[in-house]
Amino acid sequence: MVGPPKLTRFEKARIVGARALQIAMGAPVLVEVPEGVKNPIDIALLELKAGVLPVMIRRRLPDGSYMDVPLKELLKAESE
Repeated sequence: MVGPPKLTRFEKARIVGARALQIAMGAPVLVEVPEGVKNPIDIALLELKAGVLPVMIRRRLPDGSYMDVPLKELLKAESE
């Protein structure tokens, strides 16, 4: 795998921001939301932490090609 074996802070910000926008626009929430949590960013963080987002991270290689890494693989490496 190219790059760090875990999710970078930039990748995390991109995923949470995009998902929070989707939630704010009415997309269905993929996790059980605790009582009192209404902020789309907090909900997106809960979804990311739960690992339920079907996302692939595209990392560019030095030769111009790219490699797609499943989000679940990066979250698994982060928890180890």
